Amino acid sequence: MSLLQVQNVQSSYQESQVLFGIDFTLEAGESMGLLGRNGMGKTTLIRSILGLKSVQGGQVIFNGQDITHAPADKIARMGIAVAPEGRQVFPNLSVDEHLTAFVSNRHSSKTLWTPARVYELFPRLAERKKNLGSQLSGGEQQMLAIGRALVTNPRLIILDEATEGLAPLIREEIWKCLKILCSEGQTLIVVDKYVNRLVDIASHHLIMERGQVAWTGSSDALRHDKQLWTRYLGV
Repeated sequence: MSLLQVQNVQSSYQESQVLFGIDFTLEAGESMGLLGRNGMGKTTLIRSILGLKSVQGGQVIFNGQDITHAPADKIARMGIAVAPEGRQVFPNLSVDEHLTAFVSNRHSSKTLWTPARVYELFPRLAERKKNLGSQLSGGEQQMLAIGRALVTNPRLIILDEATEGLAPLIREEIWKCLKILCSEGQTLIVVDKYVNRLVDIASHHLIMERGQVAWTGSSDALRHDKQLWTRYLGV
């Protein structure tokens, strides 16, 4: 049984339809790159999976349960975590308070992600554990957003704009982290524009164009078909 099944999902904002029958499946332990130019429906799709956007048609099945119209808090408790676009850290909480507040075991995992383990993954956060969210750089906030997702020990983590607006050195730290998570079997959906790095991390990819699936395939197929990069991603 697939961990996540998105079946003919359709979504609209008032009179404007944004998603036109999106279909894909994600197995436990897989990582998927979600690609497409801005405004093609990637964030709407993510919000639809997370229960933050109503779905007008189709189904979202997670771990065998229909979550199409489930409230967002229930979906989170079932084991879907997100490192959202814009990071959304709390400005008046310290790094340590962020991580401690979100600790849970939603996957019944034997190898738990704890704040201490997050600090091993991101030593930069360990150095700033007493700093408030408002005192962190954009890159440090992104590390914290990923760490905050990890300590819930989810079945699936969705990263929306994983390295958007980050300095090159910080981006490399994030990519290194994602590679480690993939090697440990963490299921991921990663939205990012750096397709040349995503093909080294994700097992397969989905490209969206105007609210539809324009292409889906393996990292090897995407790596070697530069016409796809030009046509759909503007690279």
